[in-house]
Amino acid sequence: MSKTLDLNCDMGESYGAWPMGNDAGVLPLVSSANIACGFHGGDPGTMRKTVALALANGVAIGAHPSLPDLGGFGRRVMQISAQEAYDMVVYQVGALAGVAASQGARLHHVKAHGALYNMAAKDAALARAICTAVRDVDRQLILYGLAGSHWISEARALGLPAAQEVFADRSYQDDGSLTPRTQPGAMITDADQAVAQVLQMVQQGSVISVSGKTVPLAADTLCIHGDQPNAVPFAGAIRQALRAAGIAVGAPRA
Repeated sequence: MSKTLDLNCDMGESYGAWPMGNDAGVLPLVSSANIACGFHGGDPGTMRKTVALALANGVAIGAHPSLPDLGGFGRRVMQISAQEAYDMVVYQVGALAGVAASQGARLHHVKAHGALYNMAAKDAALARAICTAVRDVDRQLILYGLAGSHWISEARALGLPAAQEVFADRSYQDDGSLTPRTQPGAMITDADQAVAQVLQMVQQGSVISVSGKTVPLAADTLCIHGDQPNAVPFAGAIRQALRAAGIAVGAPRA
């Protein structure tokens, strides 16, 4: 059976006078879009335009909820309770669901952003609260979460469809977590290195950590960061390598 991999990208993160990323350039190269809901980026007009752009490209639409941190782009850790996490995710997913509905569409998935994503990957209670919020809004939504983390186990425990996410442009620790952006070598900027990492994750079900350890993982969806300067050629190189390896690209199904 041929392997299919979803390519997802964080989008719609511009707001007000501040442009972010090249959504129009990246969208034709991916199969699902995680659209900011206003807490770390995005605003009502940007949400509307990004949903329309995703629909025009046949790309699955997902909500990209975050901590309330416009100034820090959602990357600063905040101390929040499980209830606060639940409430902010319901609010943001509901907002994008309304924008999608106004254009005759519905949401396909939810993927948390930045610090919220990383916090919940290591905190089962926080992951459960967020997964519960997603389920309570729409139990058919697919939860995108870090492969092998609490995101996946908690989603499955709640009966929520889950897609295990891997990264082309991030390095990994021995426990399967992402190297913090504050540490050297956290970001992979060489396209050839990224392609090699992607192919190993998809074909061999593993990744080499920064210490050289082989870490097992499952790859259902691959994140391509749309806010990096070389996002379009980066995505193009990955897409070409997948095609050459006989790996199809498509959004996961619940």
